[in-house]
Amino acid sequence: MDLTEYVQRQKHVVAQQSRAVRDFTVFDYNYIPEKPFIRSESKQIIDAMLRFDVSGIATNFAVIGSRGSGKTLTMKYLARVVPAQTDLSMRYVNCRHHNTSFKILARLLNKRCTGLSLDKLFEMFSESITGKTVFVLDEVDLMSAKDKNRDILYLLSRSEKPVMVIMLSNNPHLLRELDAASKSSLQLVQMHFANYNAEQINAILLERAQKGLVSYDYTEVSEIAAMTTKKTNSDTRVAIKTLYYNVTEPQKSVESCFENARKDIVIDVINDLSDQNLLILTAAAQNKSDLTKNIYDLYCRLCRSQCEKPFSYVYYYSNLGYLQSIGLIALVSTKFGRTYTNRVVLTFNHSILFDTCRLRFSRVPAPRS
Repeated sequence: MDLTEYVQRQKHVVAQQSRAVRDFTVFDYNYIPEKPFIRSESKQIIDAMLRFDVSGIATNFAVIGSRGSGKTLTMKYLARVVPAQTDLSMRYVNCRHHNTSFKILARLLNKRCTGLSLDKLFEMFSESITGKTVFVLDEVDLMSAKDKNRDILYLLSRSEKPVMVIMLSNNPHLLRELDAASKSSLQLVQMHFANYNAEQINAILLERAQKGLVSYDYTEVSEIAAMTTKKTNSDTRVAIKTLYYNVTEPQKSVESCFENARKDIVIDVINDLSDQNLLILTAAAQNKSDLTKNIYDLYCRLCRSQCEKPFSYVYYYSNLGYLQSIGLIALVSTKFGRTYTNRVVLTFNHSILFDTCRLRFSRVPAPRS
């Protein structure tokens, strides 16, 4: 069969499989349901927003939770409904894509601001605020090391304009890393978005299935929810992609669809990691010992081979917590002599990591056999 014949045949196959889907947008990670699953934790944030609307006195939040726990979706949904019923406006910035205070302010101003100082840029930004405003800074832990103090937080905390700050992060140790002056000024309320349980993921999948599919198997939806809870740290993105594969590739088992979805998500997550976190994972994959201290020693050597400055041990350990929160490693407490330490267990196929490293770095050790 030549390529032309294959394209013609597969076009027919894909068209047949797609008939089960009424609306493909429900499988988009940016999809915001009309009535999303409401987490009980979000009610505290809503109440704080309403008090801010009435009083002008802000309560600032640091919302911590694993990937796929609904942090971003909740904030984007609130940005749709809260301004419509209050005098508040909401502004959202992803700090992965705008990873310095300067870039964040330029994004909020929607301008190219080269040649300006940070203070001048913040002055322009302050002048643009015309009312009570809620600023959502997503993935704030991924701001560049060049902006170690995350100056935007201090500037917002000292602003004379009525502003409320909500930071979203996967890193459970975020507050330890923040500048002391910023923490003191912001008076952050820390909130944890716990992982969804199987029943909650089942409800999320059913909402999407009812809106987007012509028909679905309730038993298979429940099976997807159970596997997601058990094997992926309750990452709803894996569940949603599994449902998509299950519908569009009906000849495959639910287990096969789940493994394909999980692999896709892991590839996306690893590709999005910083160079430093890639080197930490590489050290964990390479080291004969899986103890955190021994992995740190190899990580430092790898950094030097790439002309990178390694993290301090404290910051390295904090990043291990982040890598665990996104489901790439498991930290297992182990007795070593008279004390306890942690072992690092990678939870994905190492070949994915090394494929990414070969593209990112000039000199990376081969996978350990």
